[in-house]
Amino acid sequence: MIDFSPVRNKQTTMAELAEGLTVDDLRRETNEMIDRMLALIADCADADVTFTPLDSTAHDPDAATESEVNMPWTLGHVIVHTTASAEESAFLAAELARGVQWHGRSRSEAPWPTVTTIEQCRRRLEESRRMRLATLDVWPAAPHLDNTYRPYERGEPVNCVNRFIRGLGHDDNHLNQIAEIVRQARAARS
Repeated sequence: MIDFSPVRNKQTTMAELAEGLTVDDLRRETNEMIDRMLALIADCADADVTFTPLDSTAHDPDAATESEVNMPWTLGHVIVHTTASAEESAFLAAELARGVQWHGRSRSEAPWPTVTTIEQCRRRLEESRRMRLATLDVWPAAPHLDNTYRPYERGEPVNCVNRFIRGLGHDDNHLNQIAEIVRQARAARS
């Protein structure tokens, strides 16, 4: 899997990390990421999906309601959120690869309270894998790597490869959170 720590540690940029990656690399990285998340939840039970962990750092300024801003996320919430974010990156990357100009976000996220079983989490991850891989199939043989946008004024230019791996980087940012929720949920069950 791609090591995103140099980007988080500001030792490199996402554009530099993306440089030279091919569509086949993106397919492999997608499969490895989904496999990693599935491995993290492999031994989970339904109760683990809705278990509310202790998380003193919980803060979501984009929460749907004020009461959810500092609410710790359940496993179901994290799975729904991270897959939606990576899918958004994959769909936007496909448009950039085809030469379509940046037009804003493309996000769809299932309501997290509806995810209450481990089977739903597994299905959501497999569905996300299928959707992300499908977006790579619509990339032209010669993607428009020079078609870029700036997500914010001083941000680096983002092309299709950079946009795609931003979704994987977002997944990567949630791996430790998933592992910690699973750890706490198992401890609560024993």
